[in-house]
Amino acid sequence: MSFGHPAGLCGVDAMTPNVLVLTGRITRADVPGLCARLEALVSGTSGASGTERVVVDCDVGGVVHPGLAVVEAVARLGLVARRAGGAELRLRNVPAELGALLGLVGLADGVDTIRTAPE
Repeated sequence: MSFGHPAGLCGVDAMTPNVLVLTGRITRADVPGLCARLEALVSGTSGASGTERVVVDCDVGGVVHPGLAVVEAVARLGLVARRAGGAELRLRNVPAELGALLGLVGLADGVDTIRTAPE
């Protein structure tokens, strides 16, 4: 009797990361739409056991000319994540200019739901 070769690792669920990608020039008009996308992403997921904190990776590497509108977007996305059951928002591929701006306004380290992910 042959069962064939199983796909993937036995006993391990495939994990699809929750990713929100920000690209181009972000304006204040874009912020509500980004918040709605994050809300939809977080509401459609839960931790593996239902009690784990949901983590969303926010890739900001494609942002052009990061300015205060992007800082506002990150701050509001952090609030949306917190209100959605304490999800964690991790920033990935943070340009140096954006990292400096986040540091100046106190969002680089001070907000518990926003964390710059190690590269």
